[in-house]
Formats: sequence, C-alpha cells, structure tokens
Amino acid sequence: MIRLDRLEYHIREELNKIAPRVLVVLHPLKVVITNLESGSVLDLDAKKWPDAQADDTSAFYKVGVPFSNVVYIEHSDFRMKDSKNYYGLAPGRYAFPIKCTDVILADDKETMLEIRAEYDPSKKSKPKGVLHWVAEPSPGSDPLKVEVRLFDKLFNSENPAELDDWLTDLNPNSKVVLHAAYAVPSLRNAAVGDTFQFERLGYFSVAKDSSAEKLVFKRTVTLKDTYGKDGK
Repeated sequence: MIRLDRLEYHIREELNKIAPRVLVVLHPLKVVITNLESGSVLDLDAKKWPDAQADDTSAFYKVGVPFSNVVYIEHSDFRMKDSKNYYGLAPGRYAFPIKCTDVILADDKETMLEIRAEYDPSKKSKPKGVLHWVAEPSPGSDPLKVEVRLFDKLFNSENPAELDDWLTDLNPNSKVVLHAAYAVPSLRNAAVGDTFQFERLGYFSVAKDSSAEKLVFKRTVTLKDTYGKDGK
C-alpha cells in the first residue's frame, strides 16, 4: 500500500513540467469594470509556462487571453466584508489592478448577481492579491462554457480496510460535477487526453466523453502539496 499524498506529489511533479497553464473559472461571478470602455476587448499575451522567455513564440498562445469590461471571477474570490488576511478581488494576472465599487444583489438581498469595479489605468496601486479570471470574448457573448468534474479521494481515512464499516468512510464529495464553468478561448480545440494546469485550481485532463459540442475536463489532482512539505 502507498500513501495517496505520496502518489499525488509525484503526479504534480510530472504535470508541472508538461501541462500548459490556462484560465478557467469554476463558479463564475460577473464583474463589470465601469471605467473601461464598453464593448472594447483587449487581446493580452498569455504564457503557457510561467518561466517562458519573451522570444519563445511557441511558449505563448496564438490566441491570447481576452480582457474586456465584463469579466468573471471565482465566487470565493469576493467577500462582502474585507479583512487584513483576505486577498480577494485584486488584479488579473495579465491585466489591471481593480477595486470593488458596488455590489448588485438579488431580491433576497443575499445572492450576489454582479460586482461593479474600477481599474487603475496607471497601475500605480499595489495589488493585495492575484486573481484569475475569464472575460467576455466579445461584447454580450458568454465565455466558453465547459463541464468540469472535480474528483477527490474516495475515502476520508488513509486505510478504510482498518475500519469495521468502510462504507461509512466514503467521501460524499469524491466527485462533484460543475456544468457551467467558464474557460478562455484557447481551450476550444482541446482534445481527449490533453492535460492542463487550471491556474490556482489544479491539474485537469480532457475526459473521454468530451466533444466539440460539450467540452468536459476532469481533475487529476489539486495544486495543494502536502507530501512535499513534510518530505515523507
């Protein structure tokens, strides 16, 4: 028997070398940047690898990352109340520092429908943290919608065989399916078996039942590295 975190450590070590980076938002929250011209779309350079050299054209996506006045961030990257140890709603990796100016709530006064924000055109303000995001590729058009399957360990304990009733140890969140995640346009032509690092989220591959009409990605492993930290 081998410890699961040891196996995952070596999987991360390999995928970190071969999996290009892309931006995907699993739980989209709409952000409207009010001081960016409506309808304008910037095509920003995006590296496949963090340490890519500027003169290596193969290390950049031919179709860059779009940035417009409507972007989507993770719901978990926004809070109604700020705190010193919270680093949400900061700049996009390839774009501008932004700050929240207003929150649009549903009739229940709790559900967040939309965030209003302004960006710092001079980029002089120091960002508190880094977010990933996906933008509208053109005015009024939704980003590329994909299905994402989040796989986790099947059992909560390390060795369920030691338990009297192993069925009680099943992890209820061992598979979570998200039907409306948003992805950057470069993933549109992803083929079955292709692997990617979804920035800040983990390593994913294209599922066997994926198609051009319905792209499906399954998580291989998260970015969290517990085995590597204790060296066991």
